[in-house]
Amino acid sequence: MTRPPDVTPTQWQSALTAFRNAVGAQWVFSSDEDAGLYRDAYSPYWNEPEERMPSAAVAPASVEEVQAVVRIANQFGIPLYPISTGKNLGYGGSAPTMSGSVVVDLKRMNKIIEVNDKRNYAIVEPGVSYFDLYDHIKERKLKVWIDVPDPGWGGVMGNALDRGVGHTWYLYRDHFWSHCGMEVVLPNGEVMRTGMGAMPGSNAWGDFRSNFGPYVDGLFSQAGFGIVTKMGFHLMPEPEHFLHKKIYPPRREDIIPLVDVANELEDQGMIGMALYESPMFSAQFQDPALRAIGLAPDVWNGNAINRYAAEKGVAPWELGVSFYGPEAVNEAKWQYARSRFQKAIPGVRFEDYESLRFPLTAEQEDAVKHKVLVGVPNMNVFTLSARNRTNPEPADGHLLFSPTFARSGEELLKAQRIFTEGMRDMKVDYPMAYGPFSAPFTWNFRAFVLATGMPTSRSNPEVNKLSRETMEKLITLGAQHGYGEYRTPPAFQDQVMSTYNFNNNILRTFCETLKDAVDPRGIIAPGRGGFWPRTYRKGA
Repeated sequence: MTRPPDVTPTQWQSALTAFRNAVGAQWVFSSDEDAGLYRDAYSPYWNEPEERMPSAAVAPASVEEVQAVVRIANQFGIPLYPISTGKNLGYGGSAPTMSGSVVVDLKRMNKIIEVNDKRNYAIVEPGVSYFDLYDHIKERKLKVWIDVPDPGWGGVMGNALDRGVGHTWYLYRDHFWSHCGMEVVLPNGEVMRTGMGAMPGSNAWGDFRSNFGPYVDGLFSQAGFGIVTKMGFHLMPEPEHFLHKKIYPPRREDIIPLVDVANELEDQGMIGMALYESPMFSAQFQDPALRAIGLAPDVWNGNAINRYAAEKGVAPWELGVSFYGPEAVNEAKWQYARSRFQKAIPGVRFEDYESLRFPLTAEQEDAVKHKVLVGVPNMNVFTLSARNRTNPEPADGHLLFSPTFARSGEELLKAQRIFTEGMRDMKVDYPMAYGPFSAPFTWNFRAFVLATGMPTSRSNPEVNKLSRETMEKLITLGAQHGYGEYRTPPAFQDQVMSTYNFNNNILRTFCETLKDAVDPRGIIAPGRGGFWPRTYRKGA
């Protein structure tokens, strides 16, 4: 493994000894074999010089041990890269932003400090996974739900700090904005709490997000201003009933009124997440004729898709709408929503999809069709690529490109065309990527994300090279149209931050100024978020 930059072999051995004394020798991983487990399993630079590689890993078990690790790192000038469970696949996994960093693996700090089902919050340590928190709630028969991402094996805290997302009500599915207060070890080793946790004796840590004065919590999201060791989250009270309906418009252009109505319903609090899908997206992998339509230059007028839809009975779009609450209220809301869609979209069809009453038995829970919509963590997302592959080239992972844009049907049709024609100009065709059959995600409330994956390989560097080049071009292309990434793997964070370039990149300059003030040696996650401490800035 690579050694930390500007650290001599003697200093490195002294630092490793100090880490072992602080956390126990068995929790410092410095062999090539052990440290190699923290590589990004989906790295687009696998076995190439540019691959982000850790120098070692250290696994503290307490806040005091985290403080000790940070102080040792300051003493020897060693960069640290904290992770919770390291499951952020597609966005960098457990690998550091800068090679040579020591990964601070927080999985041993896995206490669920409190779950309150009267005031509906949880306070957890970084090693707590979604499965852990879910099991804790189920075992105690608590009447609260967690909002879970795909997949559910990641850390509750780590997902939130990378601004991960889920699938239920808008108040909960943006995981960072549903957090409530945190405890942080700062770059100098001091411990700080935010929100009501900053007031000794307060019992409102999990209730009220703000403290008096500046709201600083955002500095610890997608950045390296400290190591978060505790975090509160608002939880959703378990509803009596869940109702899910599907809506099928007959024409491609119907996405415009479909989105307009869904936006209004969600913004009023009538429905949960609007779940957009495209039946034609999956159908293209089985029907070469549909795939040919999707690749044809005249596809954008929609006529060929509309003819196919009419002939085959396959809708261009599918919208799932969810309702949470008393059954009679859910049914009344659905009848109102149904009337709105009928009025806006002639010929629209509806499907009864799922109706659940809580609590569920184990057998009922296992039979739930769309588990993330009812807060049940699972790993089903890993079956999607296997079902929808046409490319014979083996893939070991993927890069995630996640541009964000206005939540409108017009903008979606525009974005589809921009990215598809852009990839055609690049002479690449990823069947899992853009096209007239791709549907947006509404994880991020009030915005669309047109997420897609490009393959990575551990055996074929040409696959990685093409995916990297495509990713870089797509980031540039998106920025030209005002479509910005909301998260990205480490290899592309500098580029993405450079696209947020209002007033000569003043956002990045401001972050650099803060970094130099609170972390002058650049100890915590240098480069995270696309800005660097003075020590490592280009030209420094």
